[in-house]
Amino acid sequence: MPPVNLLPSAISELFAQASVAGKITLADRYGLMAAMLSETLSEEERNCIDRLLHALRKGRVRVVDELSTLL
Repeated sequence: MPPVNLLPSAISELFAQASVAGKITLADRYGLMAAMLSETLSEEERNCIDRLLHALRKGRVRVVDELSTLL
């Protein structure tokens, strides 16, 4: 599997966007899955993912059936 190279601050940006919008897209979900499989995440990035997963479980954030929020 090729290595995953995340953009700097991508996880924290996604967390902020999801917190405000209350949703993540399919592309966000796949990006998070790839990031979680990466062994290069910082402690801060892992904490953001944990908090985002907690918000998903509690229903404060939901996964929408969209590819992007930019459309």
